[in-house]
Amino acid sequence: MSNTFGTLFRITTFGESHGTGIGVIIDGCPAGLAVEAAHIQAALDRRRPGQSELTTPRNEADRVQIQSGLFEGMTTGTPISLFIPNADQRSDDYSHIAGAYRPSHADYTYDAKYGRRDHRGGGRSSARETAARVAAGAVAAQLLAHFGVRVQAYVSAVGEIEVPVGYEELDLSLIDTNLVRCPDPATAARMEDRIRAARDAHDTVGGVITGVATGVPPGLGEPVFDKLPAVLGHALLSINAVKGFEFGSGFEGTKLAGSQHNDEFYTDEAGRIATRTNRSGGSQGGISNGQDVYFRVAFKPVATILQSQPTVNQAGEAVTLAGRGRHDPCVLPRAVPIVEAMTHLVLADLLLRARSNQL
Repeated sequence: MSNTFGTLFRITTFGESHGTGIGVIIDGCPAGLAVEAAHIQAALDRRRPGQSELTTPRNEADRVQIQSGLFEGMTTGTPISLFIPNADQRSDDYSHIAGAYRPSHADYTYDAKYGRRDHRGGGRSSARETAARVAAGAVAAQLLAHFGVRVQAYVSAVGEIEVPVGYEELDLSLIDTNLVRCPDPATAARMEDRIRAARDAHDTVGGVITGVATGVPPGLGEPVFDKLPAVLGHALLSINAVKGFEFGSGFEGTKLAGSQHNDEFYTDEAGRIATRTNRSGGSQGGISNGQDVYFRVAFKPVATILQSQPTVNQAGEAVTLAGRGRHDPCVLPRAVPIVEAMTHLVLADLLLRARSNQL
């Protein structure tokens, strides 16, 4: 029922926005991996609501509970169960939409699919589900670190405000030095002002997150349906509010001639095969080539706005709704760890699959 993701490193998430809590079962994580609970919690702290003035004021501590799969700080090879209690629900904030459909939300489509829905915070369609992914992604990140792979993401655009250079020219250690998680301080300040302006106008704003994975070995990805960019696109497009995905040179690459776009191979000083440019984004034929894997993810403006909008109810009658409750004016700052988590999960799964490709 699409609650499970991955082939060898598999996760299944469960829970709703206004239920007892949310959680994830990780199956297929090899035994003998040192896993630090503090690392999982740190990832959740970057995603949790109420972390700054630019995010929803819903106050969830998101304290993770490790219920199984670890003994003396090491994975046992059995399913890892992670649970995150819900503590600050205000279900009454959603009573006005019990029988009406919010514009650009999943209210109507869930009714059309299931014939019923949990209207409290969107139920299973709520972005709160992504906390479970972040927790699982933090475990995958520790597996990847064992093989020297690192994933970083940052906000590269908010509305019309964009970072003017690529990731290669930025100091990515600055990502968490500002509220918007942009490693270009001057652009970050403008982005923060743009988000505040949207919030003060009772509106929302979208943007773009750029991600890069370094240390990815050659050989990850399957040659036909489970190509590295295809699986990564599947993972990232499954995140709430994502409307677009670009890999490598993306749409800009279509403006180049083949002679300009091709990445020439050479042998570096260490005797390794590399490419002089990386417009391919670290993947050729759907398989990683050892270069940086980089991509961009487009997020729409948050659908809930504190303004009146025309819509219809379950009977098809015209009604007017205004958003209530606590919502993000821009999802981008909290989406950075979600993008990283889904990338961790993809690469961990493909890495384990690649270990069975040759004798």
